Amino acid sequence: MAKLDLISLEWTDLVFEGRNQAYGAYQLRKGTSKRNIWSIIIVALAAVLLYLGLTLHHMAEANRTVENTQAIELTNLETKKKEAKVEKKEPIKVEPEKIVEKVKSSVKFTAPVIKKDELVKEEDEIKLDEIEKSTKAIGALTVEGNDEVGGEVLKIKEEIAAPEPPKPAEENKIHDFVEQMPSFPGGMGALMSWLSQNIKYPVIAAENGVEGRVTVQFVVEKDGSITDVKVAKSVDPLLDKEATRVIKSMPHWTPGRQNGSPVRVKYTVPVTFKLQ
Repeated sequence: MAKLDLISLEWTDLVFEGRNQAYGAYQLRKGTSKRNIWSIIIVALAAVLLYLGLTLHHMAEANRTVENTQAIELTNLETKKKEAKVEKKEPIKVEPEKIVEKVKSSVKFTAPVIKKDELVKEEDEIKLDEIEKSTKAIGALTVEGNDEVGGEVLKIKEEIAAPEPPKPAEENKIHDFVEQMPSFPGGMGALMSWLSQNIKYPVIAAENGVEGRVTVQFVVEKDGSITDVKVAKSVDPLLDKEATRVIKSMPHWTPGRQNGSPVRVKYTVPVTFKLQ
């Protein structure tokens, strides 16, 4: 059996012997060996690349498995550390207050105070002879006892008063913006309508053809009243005066609120004067 040589071109010369070799078929067959070689090389390279890809994939999977295992072990260790043992403490035993049945007579001890002789009253003097003759004990209180021999001297029980919780100071701060801004009864449309109905155009300003917009700033108090009215942007003294007057005469607003409580809020309203 003849061996098949994919590289040799002898078979091409043999087939086209005595024929027109300038024909395209001869040229096509003549390049067959080169194509076969390139095909073998490409297939070999593809096989190598596939092998390398599979190998790298398996290595990556192995590393990922190791990392997951380590992460699980670390998580388990941290969980065990967080499981703290809660030890039950025995309740503190409070001994009941002892009631003294036998009381010895006592005289209240008064700390001596240094004064000038003329300022010392006779009843305040310490009389040593009376103290030596007296069978009464020196104590914190003056008490008439019922057992001078076996009785006990009463003591003052000191109690520490719990401090009173601090009272919240009155909030007088004027806020520029709050969670719920103050509003005119009925809203902004009602405010503009109220202003147009209550503004009295100054006669002299109207005769002189003075128009413009006066910006008025004021404070809406916690009860909705209007205070601290000021002209923020002036147009004419006559128009400024009228704008201030009409703002001061407004009804109470709905006060602004911060954290659910009414607060003082600064507000600005433009008052427009326009001749028709």
